[in-house]
Amino acid sequence: MAKLHLSVAVGDYDRTRALIDGTVAIDGVDPIYMTLVPEEIFFRALRAVEFDVCELSLSSYAMNIAQGNSPYIAVPAFVSRTFRHTAVYVRTDRVKKPADLKGRKVGVPEYQLTANVWARAFLDDDYGVKPADIHWIRGGIDEPGRPEKLAVDLPPDVRLDNAPEGATISALLAAGAIDAFIAPRPPKLVGKDHPHIGWLFGEPVAVAKDYFKRTGFFPIMHVLGIRRELASRHPWLAGAVLKAFERAKLLAVGRLADNSAPGVTLPFVEEMLKDARAVMGEDFWPYGVEPNRKLLDYFLAQHHAQGLSSRRLSVDELFHPATYETFKV
Repeated sequence: MAKLHLSVAVGDYDRTRALIDGTVAIDGVDPIYMTLVPEEIFFRALRAVEFDVCELSLSSYAMNIAQGNSPYIAVPAFVSRTFRHTAVYVRTDRVKKPADLKGRKVGVPEYQLTANVWARAFLDDDYGVKPADIHWIRGGIDEPGRPEKLAVDLPPDVRLDNAPEGATISALLAAGAIDAFIAPRPPKLVGKDHPHIGWLFGEPVAVAKDYFKRTGFFPIMHVLGIRRELASRHPWLAGAVLKAFERAKLLAVGRLADNSAPGVTLPFVEEMLKDARAVMGEDFWPYGVEPNRKLLDYFLAQHHAQGLSSRRLSVDELFHPATYETFKV
């Protein structure tokens, strides 16, 4: 049987690199890998379904599933996860603590971004700042005119306006036209000695560790999607993709632990790995549905409460049924 020729669009991460360089193969597949930034993958996948296998924004994917029109079906390989306490930048001359965001203007590149769902969730849960307490301003981070990839229909008490024509939210923050900024990427002027732009949380690692200890959540940003008609036509494909991505992740973590010649251009990697495991456990980046079920259910509840999914989804609506179990020796 000839192998399937499939396009695979993913970020160039350590946890995908063994796939990209051919060290790990997807059984039965002859892949064409495209290493692209998430914004490009999501735009092309959602607008034109250009890829056979690709990263998908968890939020955008949930919106499509709720609407019943997702061209992709997910496998639980969570190639992007991160704590988003570093995603909240503020005018430090005005905003000193989370409660100061009430009544303020906060810029976002897209309201429905997964990072922003998580940020709004912890601002509400942990600090009592609700989405309706903020005036949201939508615009490109560094390029004007960025639209929502998917149309949003928000609750009537949530105010979302577009940035002025030609303006970016980075420039608005620098000029003081908005008070804060929440996005997966930092505003353009961070690190360029702007005197009044900085993180909301001065010690974000400590805040994130406390968040994990209280909730057990290591936020998921991206799932991996397979074109639905392909997964239907080849029932073995979803399991083969998950198996390969799991193997690639394990190799990446193994390289982190090899301190004979560090594979990461960063000091103290061995110490940081030990610290991460002390806080989060041996497998601190788990794939699979069951190890992540509580987190995913929480996210789906928040997603619906924030007005992004038209109905309350269940976790089991998201994933291909062949990815729940695997063989054991």
